[in-house]
Formats: sequence, C-alpha cells, structure tokens
Amino acid sequence: MDDVSARVAVVGVGADGWDGLPAASRAVLAAAEVVIGGPRQLGLLPPEVAGERVAWPSPLRPAVPGLMAAHAGRRIAVLASGDPMFHGIGRTLTEVLGAGRLDVLPHPSSVAYACARLGWAVEDTEVVSLVGRPQAALSAALYDGRRLLALSAGAGTPAEVAALLRERGFAGSRMRVLEQLGSGRERVLEGTAAAWPHAPGDPLNVVAVECAADPGGRRLGLVPGLPDDAYEHDGQLTKRHIRAATLAALAPAPGELLWDVGGGSGSIAVEWMRAHRSCRAVTVERDAVRAERITRNAAALGVPALRVVTGRAPEALTRLPVPDAVFVGGGLTAPGLLEACWAALRPGGRLVANTVTLESEALLSQWYTRHGGDLVRLAVAHAVPVGGFTGWRQAMPVTQWSAVKPAGEQQS
Repeated sequence: MDDVSARVAVVGVGADGWDGLPAASRAVLAAAEVVIGGPRQLGLLPPEVAGERVAWPSPLRPAVPGLMAAHAGRRIAVLASGDPMFHGIGRTLTEVLGAGRLDVLPHPSSVAYACARLGWAVEDTEVVSLVGRPQAALSAALYDGRRLLALSAGAGTPAEVAALLRERGFAGSRMRVLEQLGSGRERVLEGTAAAWPHAPGDPLNVVAVECAADPGGRRLGLVPGLPDDAYEHDGQLTKRHIRAATLAALAPAPGELLWDVGGGSGSIAVEWMRAHRSCRAVTVERDAVRAERITRNAAALGVPALRVVTGRAPEALTRLPVPDAVFVGGGLTAPGLLEACWAALRPGGRLVANTVTLESEALLSQWYTRHGGDLVRLAVAHAVPVGGFTGWRQAMPVTQWSAVKPAGEQQS
C-alpha cells in the first residue's frame, strides 16, 4: 500500500522508555496522529508525542478492527513491549490487518536482555509466556538441567512459578527474577523454588529458572508413551505401548489440530500437544467426570490449552474446527461416527481408530477394504510372577486401522 495513512506503525518500547528509543522510532511516534498502547506504555511518552493517546480496551483482540476503523485516514502508531513480533501485539495485528499494512520497528526483547544479563545463549534457553496463560503451561518445559525463562504476567508470577516447581518435583531449582530490564531500575532477586523468600516486587519482570529435579522424582520423556501412572484415570486409558504406536500413526506436526474422539483420560490428545508447542487438540468425551479428569491431566502434563468438549459423538463434532488428524478411541459402532470423522478431515489428513472388540474390528475391516491404509494388530505382554518363576501376561490385543484421506477427496 502506498497510502501512508492506511499503514500502521508498530513501535517496540523497552522499560527505559523514550530515552532508549532509536531516532527512527522517535520520529514515527512524534509524527503519529493516534498512538495506541497499554496505559504503562503510553505513560512512557514525553509531551512532544502530541498525537491522541488511546489505551487498549479489554479484551484486546476483538477491539482491533473497530479501533482501526475508528481512526481510518489518520497516522496510527501502536506501542509494543520490546520486540512486537515476540509474544507481542505484532502477531495479533498481523493476523487481523495483514503484514502488508504494518511497519514494525522492534526493540530488544526482555528475553534478549535477560540472556545477556545471565550469560545464557538464547538458542539454548526455553521461553514460556505466562501472560494470559495458566501457570501449568510451564510444566511441559521442566527437565533436569534445562534453563528456561518465564515471561511474567505480573508481580505475583515468581511466587506462583516457585509453587508450581515444588508441586512438579523441581523444588531445588535456582530462580532469579529480573525486574525492569533495560532501565535504570533493574533489579535481580534470587532464591530457590523450595523456599522463595521474596515478596511480590515489580510487575515488569522475567523469571529465570535453572531446573533441578528432586531426587527420586518422576522423569517424563519427550516422545509419546509416557508412563501410565503419569495420568489420573479410571481404567479408560490407552496404555503406554499402544499409545506410542498410535501417536506414531497420527504423526503430529507443528500447528496441526487433532480430534480425540472418546477421550477417556485424554492421553492421546495430551501427548499430541506435547509433541510441539504449536500442536492443538480437541478431545470429545461424553462422561462429565472423565471430561474433568482430562482437564486435570492436561494441566498436570503442561498442555492446559487442550480443549475438552463434553458430549456424545458424532453430534458433538458438528461445530468443531477442521482437523488435520482424528483419533477414535471409543464408540466406533455409534451410527455415523466414522463417516462424520472421515468427512470432516481435510484432504491429506490422517484417521486412526483402535478397538479391542470383534464388532468394532469387523467395522474397521470394512473401512480398510473401502479406503485402504494400514490394518494392524498390536499385542503387548508383560513379565509377571508365576509362583517362584516369571511368565508372560498377555494384554488384550488392539486392532488399529489408520489411513490418509486422499488429496482428491474433498472435506465435506
């Protein structure tokens, strides 16, 4: 777009405010007729920024189109904390307005400042934003010896992080809270999660954690197939080895969406989301008690964004977003269920169904005949005591059908 008034400048600002801005950012703000930002950011501007100052309403995202329309034809600048494209307003503006309307002027992010102060390599540091997200999102990043930065939601975040670390078996982890990074009011508070000694301080802070697992604590791996006792369940659980094989067939990739139909304990959806931070999942469970249990499992294992729908399939599937993959772990013989799942899949999407009953196995055999794919029987045996000796105890074999929807077959 050539019309300057149709473009939106997005200016990153640090804790040092106006004094820390380069000349280009100052010039854009000084020329703006409207400056939009949070109250704290707007308060950092000097009088020479004479444009109308507009504070973001809450919730923010739904207000963006209306605000832009209300100030159409004027030079608009939007203030962002640090780098607008790193967990910032820049992403929202890009999604709503399109990248072609934006001129982004970044500032060093709090992560860049924190790693500089700590001597940590940015590429080796896990970053988890807790702004507008539950603390449980941190759980999936907890591994012994890892370094991570938590972007705080406010002054109370450090104590909440310490409590979560204790609960998850990382009480010995070293914590440092870096406040007002980049300003003349920088301060670092230090302690361990076991006995975090500090009262809430400045709300503008980053929490640095050097993870140290408690001796004898549970160790969870990165790949699918977590121990069965990592889940709260009533027996409705896809067991560890079958779960690993099922996730391999579902083949999660970054950004993809899974439908987990007949969620049980939610293990398939949970481990799909643990595969990559951008993976999404919806689990459908008809039993309300189990649905609540799935929510607890998702929080405990670090994927609190798992969406749980309480309802009976296929009726509960009608308003869900288009999936990239579908797993059917129960209710296969419900009239129209497989048809609804197959129809909803995008071309190239994967459907995986497991069963232990002869009736459902016969149904999967029909679908295999019709659509191809892979039909396999998975059998697992565990060594158990037999008197004074050891023998094998066979678990019920699981029949699994998996198929990819052809690219030429349209989603309906």
